[in-house]
Amino acid sequence: MRPYTLKQIQTFMEVARQRSVSKAAERLFVTQPAVSMQIRQLEDAFGVPLIEPAGRNIQLTHAGEAFLTHAIAAMGQLKDLEALMAEHVGLTKGRIDLAVVSTAKYFIPMLLVRFGKLFQGIDIQLKIDNRENILGLLARNEADLVVMGRAPAHLDCEATSFASNPLAIVAAPDHALVRRKHLPFSALADYGFVVREEGSGTRAAMQRLFAEHQMPMKVVMEMPSNETIKQAVMAGMGLSFLSLRTVRHELASGHIALVDIEGLPVMGDWYITHLSHKKLSPVARAFKEFLIEQGGGLMDSWS
Repeated sequence: MRPYTLKQIQTFMEVARQRSVSKAAERLFVTQPAVSMQIRQLEDAFGVPLIEPAGRNIQLTHAGEAFLTHAIAAMGQLKDLEALMAEHVGLTKGRIDLAVVSTAKYFIPMLLVRFGKLFQGIDIQLKIDNRENILGLLARNEADLVVMGRAPAHLDCEATSFASNPLAIVAAPDHALVRRKHLPFSALADYGFVVREEGSGTRAAMQRLFAEHQMPMKVVMEMPSNETIKQAVMAGMGLSFLSLRTVRHELASGHIALVDIEGLPVMGDWYITHLSHKKLSPVARAFKEFLIEQGGGLMDSWS
């Protein structure tokens, strides 16, 4: 066996995903020199360059592309090996690699605390990102379980709903539309929206809604997080379309108001998802069952 490590492979995979050493370092919470050293050691182990400069970023060499394909497959098999060995340990300890879309960060921590009280000593590695990137983790078998607002249609997955996900139009409390009731969807035509970035599940749901009503979206600003969007809405920058579970505190305090549009809110679901062929460890199965049995009720009680 050549002298390389799993850490070097994982570092290379992150650099390949980000197409940038600096961005990979940020995601891995290490320095750029540390990332460069891991890549250099991996290249030395195989005697071939895996990456090369491409402007301010990097690109994979032909060898790097081949290495990435096999590395993804190998890491997926190692995760299956971990799950198999966990069968011999049971629920006394274990690790779950959990990935969630960014909107889920408003309730997942509370659910993890409740689960941790039932099963102590379990290590949960949490990754939060937009839908597009989370789907990538799922497809590459880099996450045991994924929480998202819509099951992927292009992957062979097992997806089970565990809670409702109402989405609606929100505005600053003094917005002109807030004082009106039972508005038709066409009432939104002249107003600008602050929206999530492309790749976000909320953005995709909004695009589907406007397409159904055959009305173009008037985007005044695009922002990468719900928190910045909420601040923009409160400042009067525009309307927005958000999951009501992300604005429950602001609605209760009166800092944000619901716009009464006929046919809204759109009622979606939250899903716990994994690849169909995925062999879940005992602790991953326990967390999935916990969400299905208790997740929705707990989330409703917090609303």
